[in-house]
Amino acid sequence: MAGKRRECKSLLLTLLLLTALAHAQEDEISVVGLSQGKAVVVLGANARPRVLRDGESLPNGARLIKATPESAVFEIDGKRRTIAMGNHVSAAPPSAGSGQVILSADERGHFVTTGTINGGTVRFLVDTGATMISMGRGDAHRVGINYLKGQKGLSNTANGVAPVYKVKVDTVRVGDITLNNVDALVHDQDLPWVLLGMSFLNRVEMRREGGNLTLIKRY
Repeated sequence: MAGKRRECKSLLLTLLLLTALAHAQEDEISVVGLSQGKAVVVLGANARPRVLRDGESLPNGARLIKATPESAVFEIDGKRRTIAMGNHVSAAPPSAGSGQVILSADERGHFVTTGTINGGTVRFLVDTGATMISMGRGDAHRVGINYLKGQKGLSNTANGVAPVYKVKVDTVRVGDITLNNVDALVHDQDLPWVLLGMSFLNRVEMRREGGNLTLIKRY
């Protein structure tokens, strides 16, 4: 039985490694293995996996701050990024960019877009009625947020009162807009979207023209 478990674990690591290599770019850090105090990472598409311990650095200067069985926290270009198992983030210095993004409404008039939280890809739904960015527990786990350490509260939902957790996320990126230290709520259930609420939208200028919504970074 133990031999089968080791074989399954080895197969899972191989699959994660192949997936990471298939999607990784030259400047991306991919996490393919995690344990307490150690992370197995791949830098770029052609590199071999290497084991990093807490405090050690990659050749590109990215430093592993802390690894747990759930995620790894790296310091990249002076900022902390959380990477969950099987995910990757860019280690390239951020470009100046235009600081804006134009979103188009779908057939129901909703503005839906792909973005990232802490380097992990999510699907955002713009919601000016949401006080903060709001996500379900599945998305939180996937982007490496340990929401159970956040500030616990209660929220009224269609299914009654449900627990929520207020957390601070390191980075939120939508198009060419990147914001740091953004408040968010995590619901202790899965949600179909990540709501792009006012904790993000209050820090951008919004311009609505017909079926387009332009977001421009303020600060």
